[in-house]
This record gives sequence, C-alpha cells and structure tokens, in this order.
Amino acid sequence: MRTLAIVSSALVLAACQGQPPAKPITPEESASLKPVDARLAGLYEQACKSCHTVADTGAPLTGDRVQWDVRWKKGEATLLNSAINGLGGMPAGGQCFACSPDDYKALIAFMAGRE
Repeated sequence: MRTLAIVSSALVLAACQGQPPAKPITPEESASLKPVDARLAGLYEQACKSCHTVADTGAPLTGDRVQWDVRWKKGEATLLNSAINGLGGMPAGGQCFACSPDDYKALIAFMAGRE
C-alpha cells in the first residue's frame, strides 16, 4: 500500500512539472528556423526574418520561448493586434503586405515556438 502511495505521488509531481523551462536561443539558431509551410516560409523570409533573428532590433527572436512566453501570455488577440497595427519599432503589418489575419496568426505562432 505504501509503495502505491509513493508511486502515485511521484506521478502527480511529474505531471505538475510539465515541459522543461524555456531557455534562450542565439540569433544563429533563430535564423536557422523557418515555417514548414512553403507559403508561410516565403512570407516569413520577406517580412519577419530580418528583424526577428537579430538581437539588436528589440524584436523577440524567432523560436526563443524566453522572449515570447511573456508576450504569449497577453493572448493571441493582443499579438495579432500588435502585428497588424505595429508596436514599438515594428511598423503596421510588420511590412507584410500580402499577409491576411490568418497568416499573421500562423506566423506569430511559429515565431513564438508554438507551431
């Protein structure tokens, strides 16, 4: 009976831990990432990659959950609004003139490491 209680406790603790904590990535690691979907990859290359893979731009690096998790907690609607209307140094639309709201959602999810 005691063994069952110990095993049960261990399983509960393991389930509570979830995923390992996010760790920062380098600009080089970020630059190596691209969306799987070819169309989104093209939009990303044209509009997002030049800022979201360079640390000095102030934009969160693509794939860096440390930088994106804080933003993600604000909600997808807030992130979409920022992409469409601009925020800080990012111009409205993020220079993606061919992006639809669904494209922005997919690109944000990709860059935030939630694809």
